[in-house]
Amino acid sequence: MAKKKGEHYVDNKKFLEAMSEWKEKCKDFEEQGELSPPLTNYIGECFLKIATHLSYRPNFINYSYRDEMISDGIQNCLQYAHNFDPEKSKNPFAYFTQIIYYAFLRRISAEKKQVHVRNESIKRRIEDPFTTMAGDTTTYTIDQTMIDNLLPNEDVYKPKKKENIKVKGLEVFMETDD
Repeated sequence: MAKKKGEHYVDNKKFLEAMSEWKEKCKDFEEQGELSPPLTNYIGECFLKIATHLSYRPNFINYSYRDEMISDGIQNCLQYAHNFDPEKSKNPFAYFTQIIYYAFLRRISAEKKQVHVRNESIKRRIEDPFTTMAGDTTTYTIDQTMIDNLLPNEDVYKPKKKENIKVKGLEVFMETDD
């Protein structure tokens, strides 16, 4: 007996149909000189499902700000829904998944920048942590290795350059003097 193919969490055909209907309404509203109509609840549910399921991927699951990532993804979908053209693409699932994916990457980048700013602020506070009162003659010092071990030295939000040198053929067996 053949195994039934499981349904995906978003039915792409139904999603395409809903987007096509909404785009037609947009054209009608535009002809009448009105603002675009609101998206349907079904389309909003699709955005939410796509963003939530994408956030479960291994490269996104462990972030503490996953909810913010999902919110950013949905916001970007709402912002760029009018750009989807059913005549050019029959796959709204892929279109909006890409929008959400890049929204996630932007949120991660912004959060890493915030972490870096916070770390630099802490580092400055550690380097000159003591406030002394009048009459206090005690000398206070902090070991620089303690400061270095507390926080990373590099900018955590700057992408690291990958040095991928692929070795092919006989080069695998040859020694190189680099």
